[in-house]
Amino acid sequence: MGSLDSIFDRDNDGELDFFESYEEQDFFDRMEKRGIYEENDEDEEEKDSLDFELSLAGLDRDELEMMDDDERAEALEDAGIDPDDWEDM
Repeated sequence: MGSLDSIFDRDNDGELDFFESYEEQDFFDRMEKRGIYEENDEDEEEKDSLDFELSLAGLDRDELEMMDDDERAEALEDAGIDPDDWEDM
């Protein structure tokens, strides 16, 4: 069970049955509509992590976007950052 699953486990059997799972999904759907919860939080965390790494290396995201692919890859490699991580962002 996930960290929030226990909240929806009404019968405390350690598993979510169909109705408990539905209630959990409905809850997150309503929170997403209100702008309180977003499914893509992991992507934002990855982007923030990469931005942090870039700032430690003295690199700027805007400058990297203006570079050609080879120049950008070299700058990232020199900073110890995997250029493939950049391409995913």
